[in-house]
Amino acid sequence: MLYVWFIIAGAFAGLSAGLFGIGGGMIIVPVLVWIFTAYAFPPEVVTHLAIGTSLATIAVTSLSSLMAHHKHDSVRWEVWRNMALGLVIGSLVGAGIADMIDGQILQMIIGVGALLMALKMLFSSNKDQMVKPLPPASLQFGAGTGIGLASSIFGIGGGSLTVPFLNWSGLSMRQSVGTSAACGLPIALAGAAGFAWFGQEVVNMPEGTIGFIHVTGFICISVASFAMAKVGAKLAHILPALTLKRLFGVLLLVAGGQLFLSGLGVL
Repeated sequence: MLYVWFIIAGAFAGLSAGLFGIGGGMIIVPVLVWIFTAYAFPPEVVTHLAIGTSLATIAVTSLSSLMAHHKHDSVRWEVWRNMALGLVIGSLVGAGIADMIDGQILQMIIGVGALLMALKMLFSSNKDQMVKPLPPASLQFGAGTGIGLASSIFGIGGGSLTVPFLNWSGLSMRQSVGTSAACGLPIALAGAAGFAWFGQEVVNMPEGTIGFIHVTGFICISVASFAMAKVGAKLAHILPALTLKRLFGVLLLVAGGQLFLSGLGVL
Protein backbone atom coordinates (compact mmCIF):
# COMPACT_ATOMS: atom_id res chain seq x y z
CA MET A 1 0.00 0.00 0.00
CA LEU A 2 2.96 2.28 0.60
CA TYR A 3 3.86 2.09 -3.09
CA VAL A 4 0.29 2.95 -4.11
CA TRP A 5 0.42 6.17 -2.07
CA PHE A 6 3.74 7.06 -3.69
CA ILE A 7 2.25 6.59 -7.16
CA ILE A 8 -0.84 8.69 -6.36
CA ALA A 9 1.36 11.49 -5.04
CA GLY A 10 3.51 11.34 -8.15
CA ALA A 11 0.52 11.49 -10.49
CA PHE A 12 -0.87 14.65 -8.84
CA ALA A 13 2.57 16.24 -8.72
CA GLY A 14 3.30 15.52 -12.36
CA LEU A 15 -0.03 16.91 -13.52
CA SER A 16 0.51 20.15 -11.59
CA ALA A 17 4.07 20.43 -12.90
CA GLY A 18 2.93 20.32 -16.50
CA LEU A 19 -0.06 22.60 -15.98
CA PHE A 20 1.48 25.34 -13.88
CA GLY A 21 5.25 25.10 -14.48
CA ILE A 22 5.88 24.09 -10.87
CA GLY A 23 7.84 21.10 -9.68
CA GLY A 24 5.02 19.55 -7.72
CA GLY A 25 6.93 19.76 -4.43
CA MET A 26 4.12 21.59 -2.66
CA ILE A 27 2.08 18.42 -3.18
CA ILE A 28 4.82 15.84 -2.73
CA VAL A 29 6.30 17.23 0.52
CA PRO A 30 3.04 17.31 2.54
CA VAL A 31 1.98 13.92 1.20
CA LEU A 32 5.34 12.35 2.00
CA VAL A 33 5.23 13.82 5.51
CA TRP A 34 1.84 12.15 5.99
CA ILE A 35 3.00 8.85 4.47
CA PHE A 36 6.26 8.66 6.43
CA THR A 37 4.46 9.57 9.65
CA ALA A 38 1.72 6.99 9.06
CA TYR A 39 4.35 4.31 8.51
CA ALA A 40 6.10 5.24 11.78
CA PHE A 41 9.31 6.69 10.34
CA PRO A 42 11.44 8.44 13.00
CA PRO A 43 9.74 11.85 13.48
CA GLU A 44 13.03 13.75 13.66
CA VAL A 45 13.90 12.83 10.04
CA VAL A 46 10.43 12.79 8.44
CA THR A 47 10.39 16.38 7.14
CA HIS A 48 13.96 16.38 5.83
CA LEU A 49 13.38 12.98 4.18
CA ALA A 50 10.21 14.32 2.53
CA ILE A 51 12.05 17.38 1.16
CA GLY A 52 15.07 15.43 -0.13
CA THR A 53 12.87 12.82 -1.82
CA SER A 54 10.68 15.55 -3.28
CA LEU A 55 13.64 17.36 -4.84
CA ALA A 56 14.94 14.10 -6.35
CA THR A 57 11.58 13.40 -7.99
CA ILE A 58 11.27 16.98 -9.24
CA ALA A 59 14.43 16.44 -11.30
CA VAL A 60 12.56 13.78 -13.28
CA THR A 61 9.28 15.72 -13.39
CA SER A 62 11.01 18.89 -14.59
CA LEU A 63 12.81 16.98 -17.34
CA SER A 64 9.52 15.58 -18.64
CA SER A 65 7.75 18.92 -18.35
CA LEU A 66 10.49 20.99 -20.01
CA MET A 67 10.71 18.53 -22.93
CA ALA A 68 6.99 18.91 -23.53
CA HIS A 69 7.12 22.72 -23.27
CA HIS A 70 10.22 22.85 -25.52
CA LYS A 71 8.23 21.14 -28.27
CA HIS A 72 5.79 24.06 -28.08
CA ASP A 73 8.69 26.60 -28.22
CA SER A 74 7.76 27.85 -24.76
CA VAL A 75 11.23 27.74 -23.15
CA ARG A 76 13.42 30.87 -23.31
CA TRP A 77 16.79 29.15 -23.05
CA GLU A 78 18.78 32.40 -22.95
CA VAL A 79 16.93 33.35 -19.74
CA TRP A 80 17.48 29.85 -18.36
CA ARG A 81 21.24 30.16 -18.96
CA ASN A 82 21.36 33.44 -17.06
CA MET A 83 19.55 31.95 -14.06
CA ALA A 84 20.94 28.39 -13.97
CA LEU A 85 24.19 28.96 -12.03
CA GLY A 86 22.37 31.08 -9.44
CA LEU A 87 19.72 28.37 -9.09
CA VAL A 88 22.40 25.74 -8.41
CA ILE A 89 24.29 27.87 -5.88
CA GLY A 90 21.12 28.86 -4.05
CA SER A 91 19.87 25.26 -3.94
CA LEU A 92 23.08 23.92 -2.42
CA VAL A 93 23.15 26.66 0.22
CA GLY A 94 19.45 26.08 0.94
CA ALA A 95 20.04 22.37 1.53
CA GLY A 96 22.71 23.21 4.12
CA ILE A 97 20.41 25.68 5.87
CA ALA A 98 17.50 23.20 5.92
CA ASP A 99 19.77 20.57 7.48
CA MET A 100 20.26 22.87 10.49
CA ILE A 101 16.53 23.53 11.05
CA ASP A 102 14.47 21.38 13.41
CA GLY A 103 11.97 19.12 11.63
CA GLN A 104 8.88 20.57 13.36
CA ILE A 105 9.91 24.14 12.61
CA LEU A 106 10.63 23.13 9.02
CA GLN A 107 7.09 21.72 8.76
CA MET A 108 5.69 25.07 9.91
CA ILE A 109 7.83 26.96 7.38
CA ILE A 110 6.68 24.69 4.54
CA GLY A 111 3.08 25.00 5.75
CA VAL A 112 3.26 28.79 5.58
CA GLY A 113 4.81 28.54 2.11
CA ALA A 114 1.99 26.28 0.93
CA LEU A 115 -0.63 28.65 2.37
CA LEU A 116 0.93 31.65 0.60
CA MET A 117 1.09 29.73 -2.65
CA ALA A 118 -2.55 28.67 -2.17
CA LEU A 119 -3.63 32.29 -1.83
CA LYS A 120 -1.70 33.15 -4.99
CA MET A 121 -3.38 30.31 -6.88
CA LEU A 122 -6.83 31.25 -5.59
CA PHE A 123 -6.70 34.98 -6.23
CA SER A 124 -4.23 35.56 -9.08
CA SER A 125 -5.08 35.54 -12.76
CA ASN A 126 -3.26 34.23 -15.78
CA LYS A 127 -3.00 37.63 -17.43
CA ASP A 128 0.33 38.51 -18.94
CA GLN A 129 2.29 41.49 -17.76
CA MET A 130 2.99 44.21 -20.31
CA VAL A 131 5.69 43.27 -22.79
CA LYS A 132 8.95 44.97 -21.80
CA PRO A 133 12.72 44.43 -22.12
CA LEU A 134 14.21 41.67 -19.99
CA PRO A 135 16.12 42.74 -16.86
CA PRO A 136 19.93 42.54 -17.04
CA ALA A 137 21.65 39.15 -16.76
CA SER A 138 22.99 40.05 -13.29
CA LEU A 139 19.46 40.50 -11.96
CA GLN A 140 18.38 37.24 -13.54
CA PHE A 141 21.34 35.51 -11.85
CA GLY A 142 20.48 37.09 -8.49
CA ALA A 143 16.84 36.09 -8.81
CA GLY A 144 17.95 32.54 -9.63
CA THR A 145 20.08 32.42 -6.47
CA GLY A 146 17.21 33.56 -4.26
CA ILE A 147 14.72 31.24 -5.92
CA GLY A 148 17.11 28.29 -5.60
CA LEU A 149 17.70 29.03 -1.91
CA ALA A 150 13.99 29.15 -1.05
CA SER A 151 13.13 26.20 -3.27
CA SER A 152 15.67 23.91 -1.65
CA ILE A 153 14.43 24.74 1.85
CA PHE A 154 10.81 24.16 0.84
CA GLY A 155 11.56 21.09 -1.29
CA ILE A 156 9.88 22.58 -4.39
CA GLY A 157 10.88 23.16 -7.99
CA GLY A 158 10.58 26.91 -7.58
CA GLY A 159 7.77 27.48 -10.07
CA SER A 160 5.68 29.41 -7.59
CA LEU A 161 8.50 31.96 -7.50
CA THR A 162 9.95 31.60 -10.98
CA VAL A 163 6.72 32.02 -12.96
CA PRO A 164 5.81 35.40 -11.36
CA PHE A 165 9.40 36.65 -11.75
CA LEU A 166 9.58 35.66 -15.41
CA ASN A 167 6.15 37.09 -16.16
CA TRP A 168 7.14 40.35 -14.41
CA SER A 169 10.37 40.32 -16.45
CA GLY A 170 8.41 40.51 -19.69
CA LEU A 171 7.88 36.90 -20.75
CA SER A 172 4.41 35.80 -21.79
CA MET A 173 2.55 33.54 -19.38
CA ARG A 174 3.14 30.55 -21.64
CA GLN A 175 6.88 31.26 -21.89
CA SER A 176 7.04 31.89 -18.12
CA VAL A 177 5.52 28.48 -17.41
CA GLY A 178 7.75 26.71 -19.93
CA THR A 179 10.96 28.43 -18.80
CA SER A 180 10.03 27.83 -15.16
CA ALA A 181 9.73 24.10 -15.90
CA ALA A 182 13.29 24.16 -17.29
CA CYS A 183 14.53 26.11 -14.23
CA GLY A 184 13.18 23.38 -11.97
CA LEU A 185 15.83 20.95 -13.23
CA PRO A 186 19.01 22.62 -11.84
CA ILE A 187 17.14 23.43 -8.60
CA ALA A 188 16.13 19.82 -8.12
CA LEU A 189 19.47 18.28 -9.08
CA ALA A 190 21.51 20.56 -6.83
CA GLY A 191 19.01 20.44 -3.96
CA ALA A 192 18.70 16.65 -4.05
CA ALA A 193 22.49 16.28 -4.13
CA GLY A 194 22.72 18.58 -1.10
CA PHE A 195 20.12 16.65 0.90
CA ALA A 196 21.73 13.32 -0.03
CA TRP A 197 25.08 14.66 1.18
CA PHE A 198 23.94 16.34 4.41
CA GLY A 199 21.85 13.30 5.41
CA GLN A 200 24.73 10.82 5.23
CA GLU A 201 25.77 11.11 8.86
CA VAL A 202 22.26 11.24 10.33
CA VAL A 203 21.49 8.35 12.69
CA ASN A 204 18.18 6.52 13.02
CA MET A 205 17.40 6.70 9.31
CA PRO A 206 14.96 4.13 7.88
CA GLU A 207 16.20 1.46 5.48
CA GLY A 208 16.36 2.15 1.77
CA THR A 209 17.58 5.73 1.93
CA ILE A 210 20.53 7.62 0.50
CA GLY A 211 21.01 10.55 2.84
CA PHE A 212 17.65 12.32 3.01
CA ILE A 213 16.32 10.56 -0.13
CA HIS A 214 13.93 7.58 0.12
CA VAL A 215 14.90 5.48 -2.90
CA THR A 216 11.65 3.51 -3.35
CA GLY A 217 9.57 6.66 -2.92
CA PHE A 218 11.75 8.43 -5.47
CA ILE A 219 11.31 5.67 -8.07
CA CYS A 220 7.53 5.29 -7.66
CA ILE A 221 6.80 9.02 -7.62
CA SER A 222 9.16 9.70 -10.53
CA VAL A 223 7.55 7.13 -12.81
CA ALA A 224 4.04 8.49 -12.15
CA SER A 225 5.04 12.16 -12.28
CA PHE A 226 7.06 11.76 -15.51
CA ALA A 227 4.01 10.38 -17.32
CA MET A 228 1.52 12.87 -15.90
CA ALA A 229 3.77 15.91 -16.46
CA LYS A 230 3.42 15.36 -20.21
CA VAL A 231 -0.37 15.21 -19.83
CA GLY A 232 -0.36 18.41 -17.78
CA ALA A 233 1.84 20.23 -20.31
CA LYS A 234 -0.54 19.27 -23.13
CA LEU A 235 -3.54 20.45 -21.13
CA ALA A 236 -1.77 23.74 -20.40
CA HIS A 237 -1.74 24.45 -24.13
CA ILE A 238 -5.35 23.36 -24.67
CA LEU A 239 -7.42 24.31 -21.62
CA PRO A 240 -7.81 27.54 -19.65
CA ALA A 241 -6.01 26.76 -16.41
CA LEU A 242 -7.82 29.26 -14.18
CA THR A 243 -10.38 26.80 -12.75
CA LEU A 244 -7.72 24.16 -12.24
CA LYS A 245 -5.55 26.73 -10.46
CA ARG A 246 -8.41 27.42 -8.06
CA LEU A 247 -8.82 23.72 -7.30
CA PHE A 248 -5.07 23.39 -6.84
CA GLY A 249 -5.17 26.37 -4.50
CA VAL A 250 -7.82 24.71 -2.33
CA LEU A 251 -5.69 21.56 -2.14
CA LEU A 252 -2.68 23.60 -1.07
CA LEU A 253 -4.79 25.44 1.50
CA VAL A 254 -5.67 22.15 3.16
CA ALA A 255 -2.15 20.72 2.91
CA GLY A 256 -0.46 23.90 4.14
CA GLY A 257 -2.88 24.31 7.05
CA GLN A 258 -2.34 20.71 8.11
CA LEU A 259 1.45 21.02 8.00
CA PHE A 260 1.45 24.31 9.91
CA LEU A 261 -0.82 22.96 12.65
CA SER A 262 1.19 19.74 12.80
CA GLY A 263 4.36 21.77 13.27
CA LEU A 264 2.69 23.59 16.13
CA GLY A 265 1.75 20.25 17.69
CA VAL A 266 -1.97 20.87 17.31
CA LEU A 267 -2.46 17.87 14.98
